[in-house]
Order: sequence, then C-alpha cells, then structure tokens
Amino acid sequence: MSRSTKPIAIFLGITLTLSSIFYLLIIQAGTLQAGSGLYVYGLMWCPGVSALITLKVLGRSWKELGWKRGRTRYQLSSYGIPILYALVAYGAVWGLGAGRFYSHEFVATVAINLGMEGQSDGTVIALLVLLEGTVSFLIGCVFALGEEIGWRGFLVPALYGKYGFAKTSVITGLIWGLWHAPILLFADYNNGAPVVYALACFLLLVVSISFVYTWFRIRSGSLWTAVILHASHNLFIQSIFTPLTEDTGNTAYFIDEFGIALPIVAIALAYYFWSRRHQLPPVSAAL
Repeated sequence: MSRSTKPIAIFLGITLTLSSIFYLLIIQAGTLQAGSGLYVYGLMWCPGVSALITLKVLGRSWKELGWKRGRTRYQLSSYGIPILYALVAYGAVWGLGAGRFYSHEFVATVAINLGMEGQSDGTVIALLVLLEGTVSFLIGCVFALGEEIGWRGFLVPALYGKYGFAKTSVITGLIWGLWHAPILLFADYNNGAPVVYALACFLLLVVSISFVYTWFRIRSGSLWTAVILHASHNLFIQSIFTPLTEDTGNTAYFIDEFGIALPIVAIALAYYFWSRRHQLPPVSAAL
C-alpha cells in the first residue's frame, strides 16, 4: 500500500467499522425512525469521527479539514443550488403530470402541527418553507457536518492530490452512495420505488452531485460549503418538495433521491462544474 493511499484505507476501514453498528441497529428495526432517529444521526457522524480518528492515528492536525469560512458567495451559493435544482426537477415533474403540486393532505397536516387551521394553504406552505429554511436548516447542519468532515473535509482533499477533480468527484460519489446502500436495500430509506431502480437513481444522483460538492470544497477551501450544500439538499428535497408532491400513480419513479428527475438535473450540473474545473487550484497545490 502506497503512502498516499494508506490514510484513505485507514479512514474507510474505520468508517465501515463504526457504520456497521448503526447499519445493524437500523436494519434490525427495519426503519430509519428507530431509536427516535438517533441511529441515523449516529450513522451520519461515523465518517466525521472516522476522519478525526484517522488524523490522530497519523499524527496530523485536524486543522487541515478546511474549517475556515471561505468567501460568503460560496456559502450562499451552496445554500441556493439545491433550491435551484429542486425547482427544475420538481417543476418538470409537476408540469408533465408525473406528480402534482400540491398535496392537500400534507398541507392540512402541517397546518395542524403549526396550529394554523383555517389559514390559507399558501400561508401554511410559506410558513413551512420559512421555518424549514431557517430553524430546521441550522439543525440539519449539525448532522450534515458529521458526514462532511469525513467526505469533503478529509476524503476529497486526499483524493484530489492524487487524482484531480473528475476522478475525485466520481470516487467520492461512489463511496458516499454505496455507504447509504445498506439502509436503502434492507431498511426503509426509499420512497416506494423498486429497490434496484431506487438504488440506481440514488447512485446516479450522488455521483453527479458530488461534482458540485468537490468543486466548492476545492475552490473555497472550506468544509462549510459541503455542510451547507448537504443540509440544504436534505431540507428542501426531503422536507419540502417531496412531501408537497401529490402522487399521481407512478410518482415515486420520478421524485425524491430515488426517482429519475433529480439525477437528470444533477448530470447537467456535473457537466457545468466539470467545465469549470480550470478554476480550481492545480493538483500539486491540493488542500
């Protein structure tokens, strides 16, 4: 094993070992809601804890993970990009009739939870987006940080110095996607689409969107761009766009992280950021 791959092997080995604990707990229960969701939160922190342990074992500093804030425009872009690709993907689904905007049942439930019975649906949706986009987003950053310390804080810089932008994006995306596979295949991390189809769409989405994460991480030098991207994606896809979409029969094949709409948009984004790879520092100056 070469010196350049040893840190990556150590990190992946520790990540798999720690993650296996939570895989077993979630799979045994059959649902991500088991343990009041604490098993999922524990799983999300496995890559981050593994990265910190790896650096400790290697005698390296945790400062190299990219803790600096970076330019504000990169952070704002990281928050806004998931909104943009969600609007494009779900707008197409709604426009083509593969799903319908909006689910009256979901909005009615939200109104009850918010104590806003009797208010217009538009008002309820607006308040939902406001609260999710602020309070829930900040909470989401805490959990996204656990993954991103590992994936973009440690793994991306380690790979970039050896493989450059495109290969780093693909490798990280595949590792990131396959890390989710056990709970997708053997628990309920799915939206109802056939498992093989859902996994294929999920991997295509994650590998494609990894180009965006990698570009911002290397360009900004900041781990926080990935944290914000991750939290914003989870928030707007899982808590707003997907539940707001009413099923018209085969909607599960098109929406969420397990349908085809988001991967198609993500491929276009991957190409866009690949075309801007010249704006990144050379591999010899890797973080």
